[in-house]
Amino acid sequence: MATSSSASLSKVIKQQYMELSQGDKVQAMYIWVDGTGEGLRCKTRTLDFEPKSVEELPEWNFDGSSTYQAEGSNSDMYLIPAAMFRDPFRKDPNKLVLCEVFKYNRMPAETNLRVRCNKVMKMVEDQVPWFGMEQEYTILGTDGHPFGWPSNGFPGPQGPYYCGVGADKAYGRDIVEAHYRACLYAGVQICGTNAEVMPAQWEFQVGPCEGIDMGDHLWVARFILHHVCEDFGVIASFDPKPIPGNWNGAGCHTNFSTKEMREDGGLKAIEDSIEKLGRRHRYHIRAYDPKGGLDNARRLTGHHETSNINEFSAGVANRGASIRIPRNVGQEKKGYFEDRRPSANCDPYGVTEALIRTCLLGEEGDEPADY
Repeated sequence: MATSSSASLSKVIKQQYMELSQGDKVQAMYIWVDGTGEGLRCKTRTLDFEPKSVEELPEWNFDGSSTYQAEGSNSDMYLIPAAMFRDPFRKDPNKLVLCEVFKYNRMPAETNLRVRCNKVMKMVEDQVPWFGMEQEYTILGTDGHPFGWPSNGFPGPQGPYYCGVGADKAYGRDIVEAHYRACLYAGVQICGTNAEVMPAQWEFQVGPCEGIDMGDHLWVARFILHHVCEDFGVIASFDPKPIPGNWNGAGCHTNFSTKEMREDGGLKAIEDSIEKLGRRHRYHIRAYDPKGGLDNARRLTGHHETSNINEFSAGVANRGASIRIPRNVGQEKKGYFEDRRPSANCDPYGVTEALIRTCLLGEEGDEPADY
């Protein structure tokens, strides 16, 4: 099992220093999405006070030519704090700060999807949109081989691993437990976790979150996972199909509802939204992974609990459909629906924005409207 060299550094020695007093200073780790639309970057600054709200945090900048976001001749990019969480690695009073990225001319960077998402969310806040996202991921060694798999072969076929327990079924639970507790400490709205169908594949769920909070909380949960895996010397992969062949891919199923859908008789509003989604399938496929659908094409094959990328479908309790209506929702005639198309490496701002545009703003066609 190939782990990183830094994982072998003594954590006991490090702890001596982490226990030193930091006086009245606070460390704030600024986090942002880089130019790939799926990678995360971070750096830390010292504050002379403990911020109580994101509005108290100063703007900052970074070299965008080293993050695929600018040219070297004009590389300064602005970091604008957008959401703040407790730091589970350095602990209180230190902070994690999720930022939006703006270019030299104060226009949003190409991969800053939060600005447009937030604008759309504010247009429909009276409908109280709730989201819950199920983030699947695969634990890999630094050599790219799935954690716990035989060096020169494969584990037994899928079947015993989903929600499994035991050394021969659950690969890497220490990472899952560490991540779960770190998210709870940070204030991330994590609501569950489970082992997935492929060995070394896991899922955590974030939600319910209202509006823009969905994207904020999922991105920070992803950052925390990457940091935890760094400590263990392994890699968290959000590739939607990390292992080709007869192995499940990784998605980010997105559950969505409005106040109307959650009230008695809300099934009608759910069905109306699904009908709108069916007329706009291509637009959503493009919005549901950072490569405009190319990543998802490897996953959405119609096999391994997925729908076919070229076809739209919906059904009650059907995990082979584009949209699943949970059985209890069909029985109670109210609740939510699950969009099973988003890939594991999707941008949650792009996914939630697309759902709002189609389901609540009634947009049609292959391009988003400009408001």
